[in-house]
Amino acid sequence: MTRTMGILLFVGALGVGAIAIGSASFKENREINVISREAGSGTRGAFVELLGIEEKTPDGGRIDRTTIEAIIANKTDVVIASVASNPYAIGYISLGSLDQRVKALTIDGVEPTRENIVQGRYKVARPFSVAYRGSLSDVARDFLDFILSTEGQQIVAESYIPVSEGPFVSTKPAGKMVVAGSSSVSPLMEKLAEAYLALNPNAEVEIQTSDSTAGLMGAVEGTCDLGMASRELKAHEAEQLESAVIAQDGIVVIVNNENPLNELTSEQVKRIYTGELTTWDL
Repeated sequence: MTRTMGILLFVGALGVGAIAIGSASFKENREINVISREAGSGTRGAFVELLGIEEKTPDGGRIDRTTIEAIIANKTDVVIASVASNPYAIGYISLGSLDQRVKALTIDGVEPTRENIVQGRYKVARPFSVAYRGSLSDVARDFLDFILSTEGQQIVAESYIPVSEGPFVSTKPAGKMVVAGSSSVSPLMEKLAEAYLALNPNAEVEIQTSDSTAGLMGAVEGTCDLGMASRELKAHEAEQLESAVIAQDGIVVIVNNENPLNELTSEQVKRIYTGELTTWDL
């Protein structure tokens, strides 16, 4: 399909580089269909904080200003499918989950690449963590040691940014452990568990996918051994849990492949997600 691209305009209500877009099939006056994650999602928590969609209140609290018109998707795959099937949709996902069904946008002139995240140029980035309360069981400790070892971090490096290295020496403890939480972290955790079980067939790892808040609550309540989180722990969570960063990841803003837009400013993303910008004639 042939596309006729628009031009960049450096005037407008934003006072920044607003972008006029257009093509034979894409209608820039159409409404932006905003796709967001559920309230407990670590990806949402990091996204709204990093882009100023979450505002601080005078009493120290925080209010998420995501527009009430947003369509809520409870998993990464649902966000991708929603954007891939709708030319006028916008969403956000983990960089490690990005595939060819959708297009990632450049933010503030910086592409969402691993190199740019490592060098600190791409600012919409966050950690992947696991958290636990009290002493870990032998099998849970062995699994965490594997994740943070050179062997485990090689698996991390296939899609994400590794954070540690070191040899892994397993005592091959027997037992079952439960890992629960973030749907952004769980695909990585499944790969790590598969590799670990090949080294320690005495263990059993059950992975339960929900969201970061549920995973951390499970760790606090003792219903899982490790809670997965795709955001920084909040103060009250950090007071109750020990945590370990297992990877670094970026959050990418995605649009449909038929959308000729290639970049936005962080201010434009904020205004789209707070409902101030509602159509694609930005």
